[in-house]
Amino acid sequence: MSDPTLSPEASKKINEISQELKTALHQYPNFPKDGILFVDFLPIFRIPNLFNKLVLAFKTYVDEKFKGETIDYVVGLESRGFLFGPTLALALNAGFVPVRKRGKLPGEVYEAKYTKEYGDDYFEIQKEAIPEGSTVLIVDDILATGGSAEAAGKLVLDCDATLLGFLFVMELDFLKGRNKLQADSFTLLCGQPKSLGSVHETNSQE
Repeated sequence: MSDPTLSPEASKKINEISQELKTALHQYPNFPKDGILFVDFLPIFRIPNLFNKLVLAFKTYVDEKFKGETIDYVVGLESRGFLFGPTLALALNAGFVPVRKRGKLPGEVYEAKYTKEYGDDYFEIQKEAIPEGSTVLIVDDILATGGSAEAAGKLVLDCDATLLGFLFVMELDFLKGRNKLQADSFTLLCGQPKSLGSVHETNSQE
């Protein structure tokens, strides 16, 4: 999605990369459930040039949007946020911190609950991972209902860090997940503005 605060040059560069990346996407209607057009972005990682451009597009956005800011940490959500989060962090000269499901991190942790279709789930972050006052970006593959991203935002704020924004590859716009988030969000590639048919809120893609 375009951001009116970006310069024309940055917007053009991001749009050109976005159009090229879209050629690698595979679409699967009504997966994982009716109404969802599942767009698989994993083929991007098979092609080094496209993987590099995915990171470059996000870096271009961050450099422009947060000009003058130092990005201390990129936080990636389990599990697809781990695919490109560390690489983006390196490009930004930032550290990478994972947010994981309950019970997978050692030591003292902060915990946040989010609601899924068949019950609640929990994300955790190590208390020592992000020093107070650090600047943080959160990344994940897709924004759907927004529950898991909101929980990750809560964890960052529990660390007394500054949450600058959220970055997503794709978005199910009709689920309005961005309305839950604690900071601005940016989606690089295509969104899905409406359901393919009767749809229930999906939580396999949060």
